[in-house]
Parts: sequence; structure tokens; C-alpha cells
Amino acid sequence: MCTSLTYENSRGDHFLARTMDFAFELNGRPMFMPRNRTVKGDAGDFTTTYGFVGAGRSLGHELFVDGVNEKGLGVAALYFPGNTAYVDQAASDKLGLAPHDFTAWALGNAGSVAELSELVKTIQLVNVSVALLQVVTPLHFIVSDSTGATAVLEATNHDLHLIDNPVGVMTNSPEFGWHLQNLSTYGTLTAEERPLNDYLGYQSKTQGPGTGALGLPGDYTSPSRFVRTVFAKHFSQPTADTPSTLNLLQHLLDSVTIPKGVKLKADGTSDYTQYRGYMGLENHTYYMEPYDNQELQALALTDDLLENCHTPTEYPLNHQVHIQTLN
Repeated sequence: MCTSLTYENSRGDHFLARTMDFAFELNGRPMFMPRNRTVKGDAGDFTTTYGFVGAGRSLGHELFVDGVNEKGLGVAALYFPGNTAYVDQAASDKLGLAPHDFTAWALGNAGSVAELSELVKTIQLVNVSVALLQVVTPLHFIVSDSTGATAVLEATNHDLHLIDNPVGVMTNSPEFGWHLQNLSTYGTLTAEERPLNDYLGYQSKTQGPGTGALGLPGDYTSPSRFVRTVFAKHFSQPTADTPSTLNLLQHLLDSVTIPKGVKLKADGTSDYTQYRGYMGLENHTYYMEPYDNQELQALALTDDLLENCHTPTEYPLNHQVHIQTLN
């Protein structure tokens, strides 16, 4: 399971952030993908044009679950169990992609949400398992670009199309439209302190600031994380530069970050936030924050990297807890 959100700061810079919540150890790490690649995908080869950086691994071929490309398009894949309708074989006039290859294909070929909206008409997602998990991964995708346009792709039928995302938040199942409708249940919540009613002549004493958010769900289910993230994003104070925006995004994701052991599956394993990823859509930089080190580790898609590195490259993460000594 995962939570994602977009953010525009007061300077007009755009970001896409996400938690990666999973029980199986994915060992994702920052990775660079050069321009003009032929990728041996699990449903067949596909080609790319743009370079990009994100969280990925080389496992027979290059796999990415999120990232940002040189045009400022950001993509993140999130789990979507019980809702996907993949095809067994792509139509003759469509490119067949394994679901777990969509992120790399999109980052490598689309320069904007508008471009991707047209490109997805040429593909179909195919029932092909990912070797790492030995399952067909049920996924949906949030995409955003440097104009602030944000959309969702959910393969609930065989004809793919992007769905506008007006709140810039996505979690997991049910379908995205359900989550938007569910927001109406919490539409009266506010960041302000609410005055209390006089009941039968008795005036209760206020519990103080925060009463406007009474009823905000606090559990780790997908619907609750969606509502909580929309609320926090909406009422948070705006930021003006990249460092302060990244700091805010860390705090926004704090309320949906899952510690080990607090969300157990039926087999006893624990879903937890293995990392948090932050994509700068203007500066084309990927920031990764592993579970055991909350210091951001950045991989910038520089001109030098794009022009001089022609091999997919993984970068090691520092998993050592960072403590700054003051004396």
C-alpha cells in the first residue's frame, strides 16, 4: 500500500511525493535511466526517448516504480488490488506492457500529462507477472508535470485513459472516483477551533485547538489515508523554496507513514513504509528517504548525466541513522 500527493509552492514549483508501503523487501534505490533505450520488458521490448531518475532496480531489465524525467513529468505506481482488468494478449494495433513496466515506459516517452493522455491510447497492460514477486501486480498510477496538471491511470477496463485528479492525492483501492465521493463525508472539517454548543443549558468547556478536525480518520486504511492527506495538504502553510517544500512534504507524509509492526497482514508480515520518494518536477531531481535514515538523498538529472552517461546506473543509499552532534 502507498500514499501519494502533489504540491505547488508559492514560487510555482511543482512536486510529486509518495510513500512506498510494502511487506516484501523491495530494496528500491535511486537509479538513472539514460535517453534512447530499448528495454526488454516482461511483455515485450519497448523503446524510450527521454532520460529519467527515480526509484528502481535492474532485475533482468530496468524496473522503476516512480521517478521524474527530463521534461518534468513525474509518475508513481501504487498498489490497486481487486480492481485491475488487464488483457491476456495485447491487440495487434497496441503495444503490450507488463503493469510493472508502465512507469519506465511513461517516463521514457511522455513529456507531459497531456502527451501521456494521448500515448496511453496506444498501449494495453498485459497479465504478466513480475519475477521479483511472482505475481501480476495490480497497479494504478498518479502522473503530474511542471504545469501542475495531475491525473490518474486505472486499468479497470481494457481501454486506458487518464482521469483528472483535482486534489492531487492518491492512495490505493477502491477506485479513485470512490475516494473523491468519500471526501464529502469529511467536507465540514476545518483547521480552526470550533465553538461548542450549549446542550440543555450546559455549556461544555472547549478541548482547545484541533476541534475542527474531530472525526478525521486516523487509521492506515487507504480511504483514511486519502482523506487525511487531502486535509493536511489543504490546510498546511505554503512554502516558497525547494528546501522548505521538501521539509513540508516530509511532514505531510508523516501522518501516513507506517512504522514496522503496526499494520500486520494475515500471514503475520508487516506492511511498512520502506521509503519515501520526492520528485522535483522543475529541477528534475529525485529525493529518496529510506526507512532507517530520514535524511533526504538526492539524485539530480543534470545535463552532464544525460549527455555523458549511457548506462542505467543504480546509486547506493546510506541507511545509517543520521545524528548531528552539537558538542
